Amino acid sequence: MENIHNHRFLIITIFTISISAQFHLSYSNQSPTIYEILRSHGLPMGLLPKGVTNSTYDESGRFEVHLDQACNSKFENELHYEVNVSGTLTYGQINGVSGISAQDLFMWFSVKEIRVDIPSSGLIYFDVGVVHKQFSLSSFDTPRDCLASSMSNDNLLVSQTVPKIQSRKFGHHEEQSVTGFINLKL
Repeated sequence: MENIHNHRFLIITIFTISISAQFHLSYSNQSPTIYEILRSHGLPMGLLPKGVTNSTYDESGRFEVHLDQACNSKFENELHYEVNVSGTLTYGQINGVSGISAQDLFMWFSVKEIRVDIPSSGLIYFDVGVVHKQFSLSSFDTPRDCLASSMSNDNLLVSQTVPKIQSRKFGHHEEQSVTGFINLKL
């Protein structure tokens, strides 16, 4: 009788170990989420809204995220995410950002680059072409809810030429075209 109990115990133990090993192998073969990729590049997960399930990432650092719909998310300012968001990740920054706009006062500006120079500073910078907006890094610790948005119906595209800050290297002024959206919700 004792042999039967020992035999059952051995079978249950082997079965449990087998299931655990299969679960571990299937879990470790899964691709990391875009949130985990951001974190591994020294960037906060909250740079992208909650619920991203469809994304691609390649060896060069190029990523693309597909959202179900365009949406807005509130931080210190409001961010707008297009249906497709893309860029190239390097440690501490995203270059060539496409599909994210930041609101400043009543205007929307396309974000060109996002970077964290010194993580201990607690600051993150958004380059919108004319200026670098600085935000608290902790604001982006976790992904935020994103509410459906249609910028084309509620906002007016504004394009103008403005003087750029004097170039430190060449000592001359340049002009740069700036495109933004004016929020005209009445």
